[in-house]
Amino acid sequence: MERLTAPSLAAAGREPDLQRDTLSPGIVHLGLGAFARAHTAVFTEDAMLSTVDYGWGIVGVTQRSDTVARQLAPQDGLFTVSERGEGAGAARVVSSIVEAISGHDNPGLVVERIAGPATKILTLTITEKGYRFDPQTKTLDLTDPDVQADLAGRPPRTAIGQIARGLQQRLRTGAGPVTVVSCDNLPGNGELTETLVRDFASALPAPESGELRAWLQENVTFPSTMVDRMVPATTEADLTAVERELGLRDEAAVVAEPFKQWVIEDNFAAGRPRWEDAGALFTADVAAWESAKLRLLNASHSMLAYLGLTAGRETISDAVAVHDFRAACRRMMLEEALPSISLPAELDGERYCEDVLRRFANPALGHTTAKVGSDGSQKIGLRLLPTIQGTLDAGREPRWAALAVAAWMHHVATTAEQDLNDPLAKDLQAALPEIRTAETVVPALLGFRSVFDPDLAQHTGLRELLQHWYRILETDGPAGLGNELNHG
Repeated sequence: MERLTAPSLAAAGREPDLQRDTLSPGIVHLGLGAFARAHTAVFTEDAMLSTVDYGWGIVGVTQRSDTVARQLAPQDGLFTVSERGEGAGAARVVSSIVEAISGHDNPGLVVERIAGPATKILTLTITEKGYRFDPQTKTLDLTDPDVQADLAGRPPRTAIGQIARGLQQRLRTGAGPVTVVSCDNLPGNGELTETLVRDFASALPAPESGELRAWLQENVTFPSTMVDRMVPATTEADLTAVERELGLRDEAAVVAEPFKQWVIEDNFAAGRPRWEDAGALFTADVAAWESAKLRLLNASHSMLAYLGLTAGRETISDAVAVHDFRAACRRMMLEEALPSISLPAELDGERYCEDVLRRFANPALGHTTAKVGSDGSQKIGLRLLPTIQGTLDAGREPRWAALAVAAWMHHVATTAEQDLNDPLAKDLQAALPEIRTAETVVPALLGFRSVFDPDLAQHTGLRELLQHWYRILETDGPAGLGNELNHG
C-alpha cells in the first residue's frame, strides 16, 4: 500500500485541511508522542483553520526515541487521528506539524528551534519523569547525571536543559519573549516548569546565571494547563484499520476517544493561536480543573490498572468491567476524592465521576493496564496521596484510595525488577525485604522517601489499612473485594 504523503493524499482525491506551503512555524513541541498528536496538534490545527492565521505550525521534537520523527519525515508531517467509540467521527489527516526532529540525536537543532525568532510558544508533553524533579521538594534533581551533563555544557538531552539553553540563546540573539506551556498531568504544571527552568539557570556559572534569571523574569511566562484525552498506544491492528479507511499506509497514525479537553491559563508573552475557537477553555483558575482530573480520572485510571494487573486483566476496559473494581473506583471518587477537593463552578462532580467510568469502559481504546500502571512511583504521589491526606485530615478513613496504593505496592513486590516499568525500579526493589508479606512490604515501601512524605508514612491507621488491603490481595485475590464492598 502506498505511504501517506501530501502528493499521495491528493492523488487519492483528498487534501489536508491545511496546506503545508501556507504554514509557518510558531510552536516548538517537546515530547511528540501519540497524545500530543491527538490533542495539542488537533487543537492547533482547528484554531488555525478557524482564524486563517497560519503562523502556528508545530516543530515536533521526540525525546527518548526517534521513532515518531522517522515515521513523520517521509509523510510530509502528515498523520491520521482515528477516533474510537460512541460519537466517533471519520478519520482525519492532521497537517499542523511542519517538522519532526529527534531530540536525542539532534539536541543542538532543538536549541536552535527554541531560540528561533519565529518561535512564540514552547509546549511540552514529556510525562512526569521527563521533568527530572525531586517529587518531595518539587525542585530540579541536580544529582541526575543527565542534568549535570547538560549543565556542564554538552548539547542538552533533557527537556529542561533544552528549554533553558534555548531560552539562553534567545537572550543572546534578541529573539524576544516566549511562552512555555506544560501539558502534562502535574499539579501546577506551569509553576513547576518555571521552577525547574529557574533551578537550571541558577545552577549555571556566574554571570550566566544571574543574566538568564533576570531575562526569564521579563520575557517568559509559564501558564498552567489541564489536558484530557485518552490516547492508547497504536497497535498494528490500528494501523491496518486506518489503512483500510484512508487507502494509504500511515505509520504515524494515532487512535483516540472522541472526547478532548484543554483548560489553559491565559498568560502568554508573545501571542497565541485562538485555541478557544477549537474548544479550549481559558481560565484564571486551572488548579481546580487539575485537581479534578488528577484525583478523579487519573487516580481511578491508576487504581483500575493495579487492580487489573493483580487480576490478570489486560486492558482498562476489562478492569472496569469487573463489578467490584468499578464499585471500589466509584466509592473512592465519591466518598474520598470529591469531598477533599474544590471543583470548578462549571463542573458537576458526580456526573464527572460517572463520565470517567463510562469513558474507561470504551473497549475500542485498548488502553492496557501495564501501560497505565507504568511509572507508578511518579504518579501515585500526585494522584492518590493527596486524597488520602485530605481524607485523614477530615477525620475519615481513606479506605478506597488506600486500596489503590496497596495494589500498587503488591504490583511492585510481585514484579521482577527487569519487568517493572518504572524509572525507580531498581531502588524500589532494593527497598523491599527478602520475605514479602503485608507486614514487611508495606512498611518498607512507606519508607521510600521518593514517594511517601515522612509524616504520612508514619500514620499508624494508614499503615494498618494498607496492610489490610495487601493481605486481601495476597491471600484472597481480587475476589476478596466483594466482602469488603458489602461491609465497608
